[in-house]
Amino acid sequence: MMKKQIEVVAAVFKRNNTYFCAQRKDSGELARKWEFPGGKIELGESREEAIIREIKEELSATIEINKYITTVVHEYQSFILTMHAYACEVIEGELVISEHLDAKWLSIDEMAQYDFAEADLPIIEKLSVI
Repeated sequence: MMKKQIEVVAAVFKRNNTYFCAQRKDSGELARKWEFPGGKIELGESREEAIIREIKEELSATIEINKYITTVVHEYQSFILTMHAYACEVIEGELVISEHLDAKWLSIDEMAQYDFAEADLPIIEKLSVI
């Protein structure tokens, strides 16, 4: 059986050498894992439109995309994920969680103490060399 392919976008927010990280809800294969916020790209939507919409929906903030960081393809048990990560900044509002259990501003060193989704790990590695 073919695994489901899911394409998503992730927003990376940086403030004083820390990054905004959110903890997923308690369901599904990635329950309670930490991640960079974002979500699925809908049909007919560009990656940029998707990330702006997702952050507005999930975190109530209006953002601007600064630059593309990387694309990660990771095979989980039940699906294959393609994730495009972008450096973003909030231009209106605050990052307020509604879809996540928790959120924290973490340094790259602090991230090692949290259980991140596997697909987010290459993004963390990229951030440590930027």
